[in-house]
Amino acid sequence: MASTGSGDANGASVHSNEGSSLSKVPKNAPGNRSHIGWKHGISIDGNTRNIKCIYCQKIITGGVYRLKHHLAGTQKYVGACIAVPDVVKKEMWNIVASLQDKQNKKSKNGDDGEDGISTQATINGIYKKELQEDTCEEIAAFFYENAIPLNASRSEKFGSMFEKVARHGLGFKPPSYHELRVKYLKKKVESTKTIIEKHRAYWKDMGCTIMSDGWTDKRRRTILSFLVNGPRGIVFLKSINASHIKKTAENIFKVMDDIMEEVGEANVVQIVTDNAANYKAAGQMLMEKRTRLYWTPCAAHCIDLMLEDFEKIHVHKETIPSGKKITTYIYGRTFLISLLQKFTKGKDLVTPAMTRFATSYLTLGCLLDNKGALRRMFTSIEWKESQYARTRDGKSVENVIMDNRFWKNIVTCLKGALPLIKVLKLVDSDEKPAMGYIYEAMDLARESIQKAFNGVFNR
Repeated sequence: MASTGSGDANGASVHSNEGSSLSKVPKNAPGNRSHIGWKHGISIDGNTRNIKCIYCQKIITGGVYRLKHHLAGTQKYVGACIAVPDVVKKEMWNIVASLQDKQNKKSKNGDDGEDGISTQATINGIYKKELQEDTCEEIAAFFYENAIPLNASRSEKFGSMFEKVARHGLGFKPPSYHELRVKYLKKKVESTKTIIEKHRAYWKDMGCTIMSDGWTDKRRRTILSFLVNGPRGIVFLKSINASHIKKTAENIFKVMDDIMEEVGEANVVQIVTDNAANYKAAGQMLMEKRTRLYWTPCAAHCIDLMLEDFEKIHVHKETIPSGKKITTYIYGRTFLISLLQKFTKGKDLVTPAMTRFATSYLTLGCLLDNKGALRRMFTSIEWKESQYARTRDGKSVENVIMDNRFWKNIVTCLKGALPLIKVLKLVDSDEKPAMGYIYEAMDLARESIQKAFNGVFNR
């Protein structure tokens, strides 16, 4: 079988078939050798077949051909070097891959066909696997070092972004800070306007709902956000910094009236806001001016106000603070958190919810679920021997947990609140529109509460 020269040393020709020996020893061996592989190996006793790797000190038998595979980490004929610098490893990869590419081209003309193709496929597979791992590490480091929420990786754009980068191939240059801030931001704004215009066409034909939501950012600014719900879905319209605006009914009416003009009065069926007195008055003013419009209070806010009213009932007013006292005391002390995890088998006592008042009742539910674990914890040797068991606050929390009346009161509170929280989860969910279900759900909640208390409600 014909051999192909690789130019591994001055005046030398190396056989390509599995690292065969040098057919001709270079002049001045083992001193001057021009091939880059000799920069990373030392000849043993002047023998060009036996070379010591300068990084891991391993002796490679088979010449500089196998030394290159050793440094590249191809696992072909020889083990990978565990101490080679990344820059050298990549350089050897390129050399090995280039050599195999030349062999493949020659194999098309009848030389060493099957061996050349299979070797190249093996090298490419290993190279891509290592490149994949290195790339993923860089992407992960970008997330970690810039405190980017990991949920961003679930975005559809995350996957499509890398697909387009891969399609571009080598030499892709990412956008600069200035391009992200100016050029591509402007392009995205324009494309977003185009999308909204498509929505507007549906608003005109089918009508739409304007939804308002107020919140406070980290700088304590009051932000009013406006969204529009139509046949094609929900789109964000705009946000307004309302920090300088007094939240009177007249001022809120003016803001909502301006939004109506922007969307188009003929396109709007209803506007939804929270149920605070100023918003309710503004909604009435808006309906008087625009007679085809309906103002509707936010269902989630209405239910939250009902839960707030529940907290004014005596048993709720007494039980909720006691529950908060337990959770605040435990979660404020590292030792007790560790003890809690041991007895509850990792379960928590606090469950975040859509609203503040729903959270209060869900916390009571968590306490009830862990009643047995909490009682075992506060009667355990670990608790009794701890410094906290001797403090006034510790004894107070222990007394609450061992009080049967406290647990009976939790059951009473949950009988009234859980049916409403169930409705709250329905209206606050993005899985399906809740408008067609809200009235029946509220009727069922009312019937459930009446049944739980036999139609008798005492404050």
